[in-house]
Amino acid sequence: MRIVHPNLAYVKHILIVDDSTLIRRSLRVLLEECSDWVVCGEAENGSDGIEKAQQLHPDLIVMDLVMPVLNGIEATRLLKRLLPTTPIVMFTTFADPHIKKTALTAGVHAVIDKSESATLIGSIQQLLVSGLPPPYAA
Repeated sequence: MRIVHPNLAYVKHILIVDDSTLIRRSLRVLLEECSDWVVCGEAENGSDGIEKAQQLHPDLIVMDLVMPVLNGIEATRLLKRLLPTTPIVMFTTFADPHIKKTALTAGVHAVIDKSESATLIGSIQQLLVSGLPPPYAA
């Protein structure tokens, strides 16, 4: 369970799940430019992401789609059973309409193309500040 110092209660904790070390490092730098966000952990596949999410209880998860061991869609389905209120943003290079619909149906709250990091920041801000939109229902 995460222990938060009273003066840091407003800080939002984000877990990054991506098989690319370069993407994880880049996302950490990008996300931590926001003074009220901290990356609480990183995982290199969906299975590891589930374990870390259960340990760290992040406020939000940034999830890749294509990863070894367990992909982002399957990891999201399992996470939504374990941590149903934790928003998940899928950050992928495969953001076509079919993938987007499948991801949203699995419980992802936003699907962002990796070429649009500014959109990623805006989506995270919206999810963390203004509350969650309802998940997509098929």
